[in-house]
Order: sequence, then C-alpha cells, then structure tokens
Amino acid sequence: QVDIVESGGGLVQPGGSLRLSCVVNEYGFSTLHMGWYRQAPGQQRELVAAILTYGAKKYLESVRGRFTISKDNAKNTVYLEMNALKPEDTGIYYCNRDPPLLPWGQGTQVTVSS
Repeated sequence: QVDIVESGGGLVQPGGSLRLSCVVNEYGFSTLHMGWYRQAPGQQRELVAAILTYGAKKYLESVRGRFTISKDNAKNTVYLEMNALKPEDTGIYYCNRDPPLLPWGQGTQVTVSS
C-alpha cells in the first residue's frame, strides 16, 4: 500500500511564504515524475508544479516565478516552496505522480487571506 503524507500548509497573509513537504512511501521513488496539485473551493484539482526524473520542472503559468518544486530522493520527499502568495492560491494541496497514478493522500490546506 502506498502512503502519501503532505504537510506544511496553513494560514498566511498575501505576499507571505510557505513550504510544503510530501513524503511518499513508494518503491522506486527516484524514478518517478512527481507533482503538486491544488484543489480550490468548488473547482477541479489541477497540476501546479511537476519535477521529472531527469530534473526538468514545469509550472502552472499562474505560479511560475513564485513557486519552486524540488525532490529529495534519499528522503522520498517532494517539496513546494511558495512565495508571494495570493488569495487565489488558496486550496488543498496534494502531491502525487505526474500523471497522478497513486492513491491520493489527505492533502494540506493552504489559506491565503488578510
């Protein structure tokens, strides 16, 4: 059984920063393309950022330049550094493979509000 545990969310003011972490209990983690997904209230889940096994990264246009995805294969962990946060970044953030082939974890709530 695969376990995904996301953490690091919280309430932050516009312009603030958060760092999300995701530990993935999956064999062969270093060979996986991994992504961070966001589900805003009343909207479908969308891919926000992804990191490929050979190091290439891709971002949703609205977060490019503000968010940075990284991966530590020794710790089976994916990170999402989020800066200059905006109210529209509010949502539940999940990590999964890209495409999302693993069971979803609980996610971590990010709320950007003054």
